[in-house]
Amino acid sequence: MLILGVESSCDETAAAILKNGKLCANVINSQIDIHAKYGGVVPELASRHHLANIYPVVQETLAQAGVSLDDLDGMAVTQGPGLIGALLVGLSFVKAVSLVKKIPYTGVDHLAGHLFSVFLGERQPQFPFVALVASGGHCSIFQADAPLRYKLLGRSRDDAAGEAFDKVAKLLGLAYPGGPVIDKLAGQGDPQAIKFPRAWLGADSLDFSFSGVKTSVVNYVNRCRQHDQQVNVCDVCASFQEAVVEVLVEKTILAAGQRGIKQIVAAGGVAANERLRTFLAARCQQEDMQLFLTPKEFCTDNAAMIALAGSYNFAETSQLSTGMDAYSRSPILR
Repeated sequence: MLILGVESSCDETAAAILKNGKLCANVINSQIDIHAKYGGVVPELASRHHLANIYPVVQETLAQAGVSLDDLDGMAVTQGPGLIGALLVGLSFVKAVSLVKKIPYTGVDHLAGHLFSVFLGERQPQFPFVALVASGGHCSIFQADAPLRYKLLGRSRDDAAGEAFDKVAKLLGLAYPGGPVIDKLAGQGDPQAIKFPRAWLGADSLDFSFSGVKTSVVNYVNRCRQHDQQVNVCDVCASFQEAVVEVLVEKTILAAGQRGIKQIVAAGGVAANERLRTFLAARCQQEDMQLFLTPKEFCTDNAAMIALAGSYNFAETSQLSTGMDAYSRSPILR
């Protein structure tokens, strides 16, 4: 089956072609340079640039795969969660193509795309597995029993991990997005230099809370500045990152242990963090668990994961309807 995937939930306009589960083309147009000067994504600007980019991105993807719209068996598009204006660009584009070309399409939950993005790599887990999905907007733990059967085990109660990284980076005057910059600077700092708090939320809780550690960083930096003390940015980055990563890893290990599952997956933009990958690998080895890391190129937002998740939907049903709408909050987090 030949599937076109389209992703426009935030600040990447992306398209991909998947043929019988094999990736043929994957094109991403990032808006990072546009939003960097604002320290975060500006929804109106994101929507306008998606509108300008969607057609050329899809055309480039088709060209790289050596196919045309007439060759497609189906299309998959991110339905949510995300910025509504941005989502509507991709969804409206797919609907229009579907009406003209009579190609069935299916909506994909963005988090489901991340959840199964590990299958785009060479090392692939067997079901069931426990997956940590950590990104700028969401931070959750799932148990996946089959491609279309997954259960929410824990989620962020406030700031997502990636959101906390961005806010701390902005506080420190670092570039946007904050995650990669903090990851790099943390390698030059001491993760034990500053004792930032860990929010465990109870012995058996699988939920996350990162607003407290973010506030602790703010207070620490402000105290240093009030007393004319130099802020060691590398130590702050390393200590903050360690506090976030430790909670992410330990709760994921706890979730797997509670359910007697020996396979763990890490996905989402934060899963590209080097400290998270090494920490999680070490803990999995200690607990005799198998770790499957999503390839870094598929951790951040992309259409390949949307096409893949869409292929699972098409395996059960196809949809040709103009009634599908975008949503800002994921129903799988309820």
